[in-house]
Amino acid sequence: MNVTELVKISIILLLVATGVALLSRRLRVPYVTGLVLAGLPITELLSHRIGLDPSLVLNLFLPILIFEAGINTDVSRLRSTFKPIALLALPGAVVSSAIIAVVLKLGLGLTWIPALLVGVILANTDTVSMIAVFKEIPVPSRLSTIVEGETLFNDAAALVSFNLILQVYSTGSLTLVGGIQQLLFISLGGCVVGLVLGYLSIPVFARLDDPLSSLLLTVAVALGTFQVGQFLGVSGAVAVVVAGLIFGNLGLSRNTSASSRITLLSFWEYASFTVNTFIFLLIGLEINLVTFWKTLPAVLLAVLAYQAGRILTVYPLLATVRWFDRPIPLRWQHLLFLGNIKGSLSMALALSLPIGLPSRDVLIALVFGSVLVSLVGQGLSLPWLVKRLKLSKFSATQQQVEELQAQLMTGKAAQDELDSLLKSGVLPKSVYEEMRSAYQVRVAGAEKALRDLYNRRVNSLDTKNSDLSKLDAIRRRLLLAEKGVLNEALRKRILSEEIVRGRIQSLDEQMLQLDDD
Repeated sequence: MNVTELVKISIILLLVATGVALLSRRLRVPYVTGLVLAGLPITELLSHRIGLDPSLVLNLFLPILIFEAGINTDVSRLRSTFKPIALLALPGAVVSSAIIAVVLKLGLGLTWIPALLVGVILANTDTVSMIAVFKEIPVPSRLSTIVEGETLFNDAAALVSFNLILQVYSTGSLTLVGGIQQLLFISLGGCVVGLVLGYLSIPVFARLDDPLSSLLLTVAVALGTFQVGQFLGVSGAVAVVVAGLIFGNLGLSRNTSASSRITLLSFWEYASFTVNTFIFLLIGLEINLVTFWKTLPAVLLAVLAYQAGRILTVYPLLATVRWFDRPIPLRWQHLLFLGNIKGSLSMALALSLPIGLPSRDVLIALVFGSVLVSLVGQGLSLPWLVKRLKLSKFSATQQQVEELQAQLMTGKAAQDELDSLLKSGVLPKSVYEEMRSAYQVRVAGAEKALRDLYNRRVNSLDTKNSDLSKLDAIRRRLLLAEKGVLNEALRKRILSEEIVRGRIQSLDEQMLQLDDD
């Protein structure tokens, strides 16, 4: 395919995506589901067939998606929900993969290696559709963080497991001890690569005054970290996750101007949106409806298998959370089970199956069909499900609180920028004082209104009202800050372990009494 043909096809796909965006908003259909449905008939209109190149997805698209998720993930929020996330993304993914593999082996007569590979592929969750729904229908932030965090680490875990099974296929055997060693090497090695490259990029970023040069650095870090990890034989996906978390939580908060932060975050939001747009359109282009119809019974069995794997991991594992963390509400568990949507990584891994693998074409058709059923069936029902479970509790009082918080945050941010301009000599003292006083009026008004609102709500009889969740979220962040100081004091031998453990236990008990935000 020449360059001219590629440009023409790209223009067609962009126009289709624009039309899908307009229709999906009007029909209230998830955008990614609309893209897949729109991609199904396009293949017949194109002179050359285009498809989903697995190397393009794994080496370009995947690092962009993971890095964008990493830099937008607040580590404090992630830390507060890490236990349920770790349960779902690690043992949950392993158990779910095993269940799917057993069902497909018994139901379709597959051998163990193909069954395990498909099990890993279909155990992977793609929550782009869920996050898109969350943007339209507000849900508790802890639930949203669990969904985002599971996807962030689930992608990395799926790639590690997939490569480990392929190694067994190529070598013919792998002992249990050898498998554990290899798994630890791949995972921990990826963490080390991400830590090193993430921290090394921060001083370079701090010396770049130009937002566009800073933007180029972040692209190099995202794509380069993945390639370095792959070159060293460790998980590139894990490395990108860690580098993204470090850069987003340390690099962007250290002496970074407001304009640079806006430029970077806006670019990565656009890059992620563009990548997802092309991926889901290409999923529709890649699926052959004739082949899908022929393999429909096997596809339905695969769908039942991954749903069985999900239900047998979500409910039992999250039921244990109450023993060591705040319990996960049952309605949240229903959404985590029924929102188990498949997506781009599953397609890419299917296309990456070795050429000599038995029944490779059947396996690819099986995965493609499962992704189509998942995106259309579960994707279309997801908005209805969120409303049906009554997860959205965005009351008038909560809206008032957030508007006052926005007023307070923007006013203080502007004051910080004014202080910086005064210090650098851009503004004279008289102009600075006049502009700062105007913002101070806004800040004082917001602070007074918020104080009165919080006091009124705390003194009310209905102390379990959902409107208290915002205040509880603030209290939780303060308690986490206290825990961080205590752990640091213990590490530096400032306080004894007995004192620290007692205080931390008290803080944990206080956090367990707070409502979910």
